[in-house]
Formats: sequence, structure tokens, C-alpha cells
Amino acid sequence: MTTAKNIGMARKVDQLGRIVLPAELRRLFGIREGDLVEIYVENDRIVLSKLEERCIFCGSTADLSEFSGKLVCTTCTEKLTAVAS
Repeated sequence: MTTAKNIGMARKVDQLGRIVLPAELRRLFGIREGDLVEIYVENDRIVLSKLEERCIFCGSTADLSEFSGKLVCTTCTEKLTAVAS
């Protein structure tokens, strides 16, 4: 279980509902422009979590390619090719 930690940073929400993640947090969590960030509710808190691109079948993050809008790793691509043959 993760422990909540107050890091002393606060940001205002703008008129469009946006907030800016401080550069320090982006560096700490390796969040760069274009990365996906998942937003979900846990109990009474809003949680942001960086989403890593993963294979739709096995969850691997290595050697990914896109097929029909989904990411598939090389290993799973090879297995699928073998099954289709």
C-alpha cells in the first residue's frame, strides 16, 4: 500500500478545469509532453498516475508496435503469427 505524502505544492484550477503539474513532479515521475496520465478516484481522493505504454496481451513495455490501434510487443506478434499459420 502506498503512503500519501504532502509535498507542499498547490496549484489553482483555471477556468477550463486545468492544472499544471510542477516541473519537479514531472521530472520525478518521468512525465513528458505527450505522455498519458490516468485519472481515477480512490476513496475520496483524485489520483493521477503516469500510464506506461504496454502490450495489450502480456503487459510488456519493450519492442512495441501498433496494430489496429492497440500496442503489441514483438514476442506476442510472433506468437500470434505462429497461431495464424
